[in-house]
Amino acid sequence: MRKNDDIIAIYSRKSKFTGKGESIGNQVELCKEYVRVHYGDTAVDKVAVYEDEGFSGGNLNRPDFKIMMDAAKKRKFKAIIVYRLDRISRSLSDFVGILETLKKHNVQFVSSQESFDTSSPYGEMIVKILMVFAEFERKSIIERVKHAYAYRSEMGLYMGGRRPYGFNLKDTVINNVKTKMFEPVTNEIEQIKYIFENYSVPNVTLRRLMDNLIDNNISATTGSWSTAKLSNIIKNPIYVKADNAIYEYYSKRNANIMSDINQFDGLHGIQTYGKSKHTADDMSDIKIVVMPHDGIINSELWLKCQKKIVKNKKLGNSVNNSTSWLGGKIACKQCGRTMTVTKGGKKKDGTQTRYFSCTGKSHNRICNGPKVTLYADSLEDMVYKLIAEKLQSLKGSRKKISTDNSNKINLLKNQLSEIKQSQEKIVNMLLDDSFKSDMKSLLNEKAKKLSEESKAITEKIEDLESEENEIISVINLSQKWKSANTDERKAVCNVLIHKIFICEDGTCEVVWNI
Repeated sequence: MRKNDDIIAIYSRKSKFTGKGESIGNQVELCKEYVRVHYGDTAVDKVAVYEDEGFSGGNLNRPDFKIMMDAAKKRKFKAIIVYRLDRISRSLSDFVGILETLKKHNVQFVSSQESFDTSSPYGEMIVKILMVFAEFERKSIIERVKHAYAYRSEMGLYMGGRRPYGFNLKDTVINNVKTKMFEPVTNEIEQIKYIFENYSVPNVTLRRLMDNLIDNNISATTGSWSTAKLSNIIKNPIYVKADNAIYEYYSKRNANIMSDINQFDGLHGIQTYGKSKHTADDMSDIKIVVMPHDGIINSELWLKCQKKIVKNKKLGNSVNNSTSWLGGKIACKQCGRTMTVTKGGKKKDGTQTRYFSCTGKSHNRICNGPKVTLYADSLEDMVYKLIAEKLQSLKGSRKKISTDNSNKINLLKNQLSEIKQSQEKIVNMLLDDSFKSDMKSLLNEKAKKLSEESKAITEKIEDLESEENEIISVINLSQKWKSANTDERKAVCNVLIHKIFICEDGTCEVVWNI
């Protein structure tokens, strides 16, 4: 037994102080009541309370939350109680991480209003699906770029994120600020030069460029080559030697050029900032900053490639998995590689047919892929129905339990009423002076037994009612799935389904997470 096996933590959070409704104080009191009922009166006196007032549930940067998680890792308590799931987090990915950490350190997690047993695969799955919808119901909009971020980016400071292909990071100081800058990775830089020079050749498409790399045994040091990866490299201005031609290129497209024109000296690379949805002709939503690292590709070659990649709107027919909510879940049974969405030519009505293709066939040439065309619409319809059936089956099985529980709860409440009547009779008899002391002693014993029976029955009723709340949540999930949007479908799919394997004949094998 752990030293602190009798201590229970309570966590409460509220984004804004009101003193009403789900206030910090109200949350703590409701959680204490839960502790009293399920762990006993003595446990209430030993609870450790953690409170975060004025902090959003959208991230984990909360002082008391951090202290609590550190304590959980040191096993200073046996369980964490929250008023509701969204008090600990409104982010599915964060919540799953929290749950894994607590499981690793054998700390229970309980929501007083949504009583699920997260130690079971079923309970954990239901909680995760509830968190999916909690995350998408968030009404608060997080500011995309903070003032501090904007200021640092305009200074040319490294702002984090994945390293661009061809560079590593090294420590440096800019304007007395410790930061990092890019330094070239020799073999990757040579590949970058090959990519730009090869793509600039007439009739070389992204697909042909990828084939040329594979045929010449030029392997990517991270991941494998794809048309999407090559497109991102070619469009990235971090590789260009920024000179006046580059300045004019972005200036004509209304980009926000943060660096002085004198910094476009033909030596250094540049970087773009901002969550952009710009077109090739309007880049008013991005910032351009000259960086301290040396550029690799001369401006003439870089601009030639930009002109070509804009002209060829159909980039090798390859598209990102975001075009399907099943992205990342579909795999080829023969080679095990992921199957990605590909688009066909445009129809007269402007629509395009989407279908899944094996990357083992298109990218790595190690597989023949399925022998049938796998249309994305058809597969999405099939999986949508499978998930609906899965949720419906859970709903159906829980409905049967619900009916049984309702009957049990009613019988138990009748027993409580009978006990209450007996207790009232005993009280009246004890108040009667005509009863002898030995008879009163027997009555006291009887009253004690009735009290114990009442407590045991009350606990059974509460357990059944908690299970009833779980059942209602499962039934609600089945209803929510019918109106789920694309993002919600993807998130629920990630919780329920591990992988969908496509066999050679086009049949599917669904591997569920539960």
